[in-house]
Amino acid sequence: MKSTLQLNPYLHFNGQCEAAFKFYEQCLGGKIVALLTYGETPAKKDTKPEWHDKIIHARLVVGDKVLMGSDAPPERYEKPAGFSVTLGVETAEEAERLFNALSKDGTVVMPLQETFWALRFAMLVDSFGIPWMINCEKTA
Repeated sequence: MKSTLQLNPYLHFNGQCEAAFKFYEQCLGGKIVALLTYGETPAKKDTKPEWHDKIIHARLVVGDKVLMGSDAPPERYEKPAGFSVTLGVETAEEAERLFNALSKDGTVVMPLQETFWALRFAMLVDSFGIPWMINCEKTA
């Protein structure tokens, strides 16, 4: 029996969601299909005017995968911790391309390298504070 369950990461940002999603769209080769501001929704009446241009919901589609996110109001924002968004790629070249793009102005936690399971593996935190892993597994 085929499951209809979708398991999608939802990222929270501290006012940088729009810039992050435009960056991810370029890096990952996807398409932003939703980018709604607080000011475009009924939440506008309960939101400070300086927050009306912040993102209440973003949706990026990459192939059949979805990445979503929003700007958390400052009093509710928590720095991302305890997870990584993992990108599984088929070639070492694609791993290198993604690593170079996502690590720009970010923090490398584990440099891109060969491991016992992967042709290339890396861990980093991008310039928006989101933790990523890039994995290009060896073929069996």
